[in-house]
Amino acid sequence: MPTEAGQSLLNTFDRVRIINLKHRSDRRREIESELTRFGLAVDGEAIAFHEACRPESAGSFPSVGARGCFLSHLGVLEEALAAGTQHLLILEDDLDFSTDAEVRLPLTLARLSQTNWAIFYGGHEQYPGPLDGELLVKADRNGRIRTTHFIALTRPAIEATVPYLRRMLSREPGDPAGGPMHVDGAYSWFRESRPDLETWLAVPVLGDQRPSRTDIAQPGLLDRLPLLSALVSQIRRAKRSWSRSVR
Repeated sequence: MPTEAGQSLLNTFDRVRIINLKHRSDRRREIESELTRFGLAVDGEAIAFHEACRPESAGSFPSVGARGCFLSHLGVLEEALAAGTQHLLILEDDLDFSTDAEVRLPLTLARLSQTNWAIFYGGHEQYPGPLDGELLVKADRNGRIRTTHFIALTRPAIEATVPYLRRMLSREPGDPAGGPMHVDGAYSWFRESRPDLETWLAVPVLGDQRPSRTDIAQPGLLDRLPLLSALVSQIRRAKRSWSRSVR
């Protein structure tokens, strides 16, 4: 049975999609473990995996991974648009919920429901504005937000974001109207173009990105060598456990 936090997620979002590359079974297991904390499971309906895109080339994007991440988010949004989704939650498979999420998730989402939100970041980095609110802060439309591991959109935002991202794909890099770029930058460009769609941030964040081998950039030397890669994975898991124990 869902815990209070799990039920608050189900009550707030009618569609939860987790972006995951098919070969990253390690990340699937880890995000499933995170959901288990709240009595939730991937059921293929309300909560489901979305198979991430892995293009053969970077095209006009900074890297193959950046292009794949952009197309994966666009794919989730397009499916939600076609399905008539009203409140969409997009999670990336390297999300770790905060240690106190069981307490803060219900409180934060209840407060969110009292706003006129269109975009919600449960996790975020490098926002340049003040973060001195209680549970939530309304983001300035010009404040760029890094990372997309925990982002939600309402129906009006979905309807506007899909064509906006599609137009980005048709432009050249560096186009003043916005061309191919990392998807977190694309969301920020979109937010700046639509001041009528309010963005809210969880304060403090409800989830961070788990340390793991990246699929966005070229893997480092330690991740390319099998024996060292296994050792690095063990170190990352230990670091994750230690980080949680001191929070």
